[in-house]
Amino acid sequence: MAPKAKAKPKPTIQVAAPDSRPAAEAEAEADAGTSISFDDLFTSLDKYIKASDYKQIIKVADEILGLAPAEVDALHCKVVALIHSDQVDEALSLIQSSHQLPIDFSFHKAYCLYRRNRLDEALEALKGQERNSNVLQLEAQILYRQGAVDSCISSYEKLIQKFKVDSIELKTNIIAAFITGGRSAEISSLMASLEVTPNSSFEMAYNAACALIEKSNFAESQELLLLARRIGQEMLIEDEYTEEEIENELAPISVQLAFVQQKLADAPSIAVATNNLIALKGAKDVFDGLKKFDKLIDKSGGGQGLQLADSLEYKLSARQKEAIYCNRALLLLNANKLDQARELILTLLNMFPDSVTPTLLQASLLIKENKSNQAEEILGKITEKFPMKSTLALLLCAQVAAAASHYQVAIESLQRITEIKHRPGTVATLVSLKEKAGDIDGAEAVFDAAIEWWSSNMGEDQHTLESIMQEAASFKLKHKKVKAAAGLFEQLVKSTSPLVRSEALNGLVSTTAHTDIAKAEIYEKQLPPLPGLSSVDIVALEQTAGVHPATSIGKHPRGAEYAAKTSGGEDDKNKTKLKKKRKRKPRYPKGFDPANPGPPPDPERWIPKKERSTYRPKRKDKRAAQVRGSQGAIVRDKPLDHSANGPSNSRSSHASGNAGKAASTSSEAAKSSTSASHKSKKKSRR
Repeated sequence: MAPKAKAKPKPTIQVAAPDSRPAAEAEAEADAGTSISFDDLFTSLDKYIKASDYKQIIKVADEILGLAPAEVDALHCKVVALIHSDQVDEALSLIQSSHQLPIDFSFHKAYCLYRRNRLDEALEALKGQERNSNVLQLEAQILYRQGAVDSCISSYEKLIQKFKVDSIELKTNIIAAFITGGRSAEISSLMASLEVTPNSSFEMAYNAACALIEKSNFAESQELLLLARRIGQEMLIEDEYTEEEIENELAPISVQLAFVQQKLADAPSIAVATNNLIALKGAKDVFDGLKKFDKLIDKSGGGQGLQLADSLEYKLSARQKEAIYCNRALLLLNANKLDQARELILTLLNMFPDSVTPTLLQASLLIKENKSNQAEEILGKITEKFPMKSTLALLLCAQVAAAASHYQVAIESLQRITEIKHRPGTVATLVSLKEKAGDIDGAEAVFDAAIEWWSSNMGEDQHTLESIMQEAASFKLKHKKVKAAAGLFEQLVKSTSPLVRSEALNGLVSTTAHTDIAKAEIYEKQLPPLPGLSSVDIVALEQTAGVHPATSIGKHPRGAEYAAKTSGGEDDKNKTKLKKKRKRKPRYPKGFDPANPGPPPDPERWIPKKERSTYRPKRKDKRAAQVRGSQGAIVRDKPLDHSANGPSNSRSSHASGNAGKAASTSSEAAKSSTSASHKSKKKSRR
């Protein structure tokens, strides 16, 4: 894995304070007051330059250029301030608009083009420039980004030879260029000549580690990467970086560290990591997981000879081997390779007789094969054999029994798991199973036991108790146990939660309305008012409840009857005559006699013929001439008279004559049968 060089920082561009007062041309144009203003503006500009306040530098420079557009010092200060403010496009436009002024912006233009990734134009702009340290550094950075690493290193070598390099960032970039160019062997001497060590910065430690990776020295590179991560975290925390920003900044170190640790890992560690990765993926990408397991497992022996490859059999613990084998069996089940899974599970039952997992896999295999009864039997045996490890077996048994409608077995399995017996999910499942089994009293007892347990062991979990009590009250109210439901609602009214209290009051009103109307009205008054209900006349609403508009009564199918019921007393009912529906005679098809309807129509008459129960496919004609021999062979009819071939007795000629008659007879029969079949086809088509 090739090391990644750290991103290059932009070259340092110093903002120089103006070394002289305004140009002579500007002095000639300005009056005395303007000269004083220039002095004040340049004083402010110098102050902001020393404070590196680039925003104010741009503002003051604009004021100066507004008075004297040809002021080159102010123009230079503004260009550099725009670059430092990351306003590269504005700086480039300003440079291009000032090409007629007596100032050389070639270096600044090259840097702006480099920032905009216009690398060829940037190199062209540097041509003819004096080869100072800034130009050589920018040239090296452009060449590095273009991929011309050898030319980049050449520029850095000139820079090292001619100038003294003090910037730690520049030293880091030089070392990164040498590593990328495949000259990792020179890094030690180069770091000594630049007077830097891995402790200088986390970037320097990272680059030194990359050089060691190129030389396959993974142990020392791991130490340097850990050092780089520690130094980087300390530096970035001091710079008030957030945790996410620190993680993103140090991501290359984490990647290289993972690569090195993979190289240093031994076979057992790789096997464990592979197994854990497959376990995290679960049922996703099953076949990829099987391929990865195939690299770990030696299946040449088969059956009892199942062993791990690469001497893992003697380096992994029994628990680790069991996890690898069982995960492989799970993948085979998910891939529907049941024969291979069965063979592996039988082997695991013999290899790990004291483990529960192989038996659970065996039960899962039986479930896959739709053998639920056998799976329940096996799970029942394992719960008796391993009572302390039976939680998973009992849960699986409950699931299998519930799916097979064996509700009592599922209930007994869940009730044996004491640690989750009173959990909300378990309580809901038990109540549902008992309700399906018809044991309403048993379901009520489950709720009561759960409420009692949570009341004595709830601690600070008041919400769970209240949710169970709400479900219990609703269940009791559903099954007409009004008094018991009212008792639970009365306890819930004391809750601190407004929502729970409001729902409890609603429940109390609906329950006590069956037994004590006065009490129900008291609770009804405690209900919170509904928004928008104050403008509704309740009495008028009750009087008009259920009354249809007059226009709809006539259209209603029983409108006359409804009008008779709502018109008044019994006298009105006697006077009103209900309209009876006129019975219409049924309409029959033309020529149909209802007195003699005949046989009933075929109920399958609308179904296609091939899908009808009486359909029989047509037989193939087996009497067709069978052509034998090679392809293209011609079958010739043999003459009936064999006298030309030699003498024959009368019996043979007589037989041949009879054969000829028989042949003609059979041909006539064939013709008649063919014509008959054609007629039958025509009839069926009609």
